[in-house]
Amino acid sequence: MATDGNRYLRTTAIVASAALAIVGAEVAGLRGLHYVFKPLTTLLILAMALRLSPAGPAGYRRPIVIGLLLSTLGDVFLMLPFDGFVFGLGSFLLAHTAYLVALRKRGGWWRVRWPLLAYAVVASLVLAWLWPGLPSELKAPVIVYVVALAGMAALAASVWRERGGNAARIAAIGGAFFVCSDALLALDRFSAPLQGASLWVLTTYWIAQWCIARSVGEEPVSARERS
Repeated sequence: MATDGNRYLRTTAIVASAALAIVGAEVAGLRGLHYVFKPLTTLLILAMALRLSPAGPAGYRRPIVIGLLLSTLGDVFLMLPFDGFVFGLGSFLLAHTAYLVALRKRGGWWRVRWPLLAYAVVASLVLAWLWPGLPSELKAPVIVYVVALAGMAALAASVWRERGGNAARIAAIGGAFFVCSDALLALDRFSAPLQGASLWVLTTYWIAQWCIARSVGEEPVSARERS
């Protein structure tokens, strides 16, 4: 019961922090909430990953933790008053590289090929939609980022279909939500502004990060539950 209670409190803290961050992003007079709770939400997800008992290959958790730390840095760059988009893009590019390293520990490089093809099609469609509105200096960095993101999501799905298991399935769901979140962010920024963009972008983003963090393993079992 204690473990279930702790899990509930951690989940409640993540959801509450995310909600406050979204409110701060949508309500101009409450912008300070966004500055505090946006990075805090990702750090709470990181804390959850550190709490989990590893249920996978040795060394899987470390690159996931590194990816979450880099994501927190990206969160900060993207929310600051000045335009830190390129720095945020670079931070998340490194985060996806870390996730790729972690996923590679669970399976081969895209041994199941259909996810790679599917995400290549999705990435191409998103790029084609964005291309007319992208500043020329951002086109090359965005291409590199989209390739890394799609590759990470495709590898997560490939490992799931290759190896199976609940942790791999959750990571694959996380990869899909990350693609969705970044597509919404890019469309809002470079194509057509979305109504309530922060709600959709941040909700899908933290679902993605939660799933990737959760793929580390299982909740530790208390001594009482073992007995």
